[in-house]
Amino acid sequence: MIDLDLSGKRAVVTGASLGIGEAAVKELADMGATVIFCARNQEALDTLSVYSDQVTGMMADMGDKTSTEAFLDKVDEGGGVDILINNVGASPSRNFLYMTDDDWQELHELNLLSAVRCTRRFLPHMRKQKWGRVVMIASGAAKYPNAALIDYGATKAAMISISKSLSKKYGPDGVLINSVLPGLIHTAMWERAATEIAEANESTMEKVLENNGRGVPVGRYGTSKEVADVIAFLCSNAASYVNGAAIEVDGGTAAHI
Repeated sequence: MIDLDLSGKRAVVTGASLGIGEAAVKELADMGATVIFCARNQEALDTLSVYSDQVTGMMADMGDKTSTEAFLDKVDEGGGVDILINNVGASPSRNFLYMTDDDWQELHELNLLSAVRCTRRFLPHMRKQKWGRVVMIASGAAKYPNAALIDYGATKAAMISISKSLSKKYGPDGVLINSVLPGLIHTAMWERAATEIAEANESTMEKVLENNGRGVPVGRYGTSKEVADVIAFLCSNAASYVNGAAIEVDGGTAAHI
């Protein structure tokens, strides 16, 4: 029987206002874990916090070092962390020639350094107990560069590199570190992007999403839950021999061998 039970495990999910982060919180809680998540949106925080008695939400801006450290301190007050999902991030579309140093720095703080800070904080406990799981939520953009998402893709590629490096270093300690690379997933972010495209082309959001979905071998966008299912599997004992992997959850879009 596949062991997907996470009872007794304490998990942290960053950036869980909606989408993949929200789905991951619910999935981990359903598998028995106690889950702490952070968000910047109070309404989303309140809504998700009542999903289960095992779920606790905290307000934090992971793009700000001081706010991040305060969040980590609060988490530490409750004990050690067994599972970390580095999910928080943003993917602005912009022109390289008009991007400032501040633009680059702000996205790196949010997408990359937040993951570095969280992993650095919780890794010692995982090593000490000889069991831990870290999942980096990267993106297909890490492997398929897009000039409009140049800084986003760079941060996600860096997350995969960090994951690979740390998996080799800490695998012997029972800490398994992997990356998940979502493809086209139907989230609020993609709805906003589709709306912008639709307005520029006198179309509708639904038609744009449908057309984009046709480019995926399975013929549609994925769902946040489908990504969360993979994340949850990687956190379980069923994935005890999966370490340093970069798993694409994209409906077969990736064309490389």
